[in-house]
Amino acid sequence: MARRNQDQIAKRMIGRYVVADPAICHGQPTFRGTRILVADVMEQVAAGMAWETIVEAWRGDVSPEAISEAVRLATQAFRDHSAQYTAPEYVLQRAPA
Repeated sequence: MARRNQDQIAKRMIGRYVVADPAICHGQPTFRGTRILVADVMEQVAAGMAWETIVEAWRGDVSPEAISEAVRLATQAFRDHSAQYTAPEYVLQRAPA
């Protein structure tokens, strides 16, 4: 029973559709009830793939609502953490007057 409680503590519900469970895909975020990595779906979104096509590609295991949540969570993460990923060579500087 102690082992089960530890496993439950380690599982994280990141959203309604997005979870992270150390027992599934090494704890990387997946869509609830699947082994589909959120990062894989986000790559498809970034490539411009239509959400309907993404849903079909995953045989309906990822819903449009789940994709929407992943995009919203990615947006939040970008807002919260983008400063730590800014490469100095890409920082815009004011042009001399």
